Amino acid sequence: MVFRGRAWAFGDNISTDQIIPGRFFHLRSDLNQLAKHVFADIAPGFHEKAEKGDIIIGGKNFGLGSSREHAPIVIKLAGISAVVAKSFGRIFYRNAINVGLAAIICDVDGIEQADELELKVDDGVLLDRTKGLEKRFNPLPAIMREILNQGGLVNYIQKQGGFR
Repeated sequence: MVFRGRAWAFGDNISTDQIIPGRFFHLRSDLNQLAKHVFADIAPGFHEKAEKGDIIIGGKNFGLGSSREHAPIVIKLAGISAVVAKSFGRIFYRNAINVGLAAIICDVDGIEQADELELKVDDGVLLDRTKGLEKRFNPLPAIMREILNQGGLVNYIQKQGGFR
């Protein structure tokens, strides 16, 4: 699995409320409408500017806070292919994989906004084509890669008839 796109750089401790502010939760029954407000307070216009395949770069503890499963869903609906961060909030990390959004733990020092990236999930390599940087990370376990390949846990279970 290989993703290519521009970097959207965020810092440490990005909470699920910063990903999708609570004041928009009345839209949760219409996820496409909800996705229009992703990062509304910390990156106004993100939904209009993000391009299919772009990659979010986070610092430490990306996705901390409540168990809002909507947070990774709206990121994915905005066209983002992956989130790469130094660390994740535990529940966000699991929810991301469950909805088919790659969540990769990697040292992202030196990667900046709009850098052109290539993420080789199976090989454990993040390339910053703009700066010529190569970052290595532990590849996801095979079962998690398969869940991502199927587009999320529900699709995986439907195809496999359960866990194998």
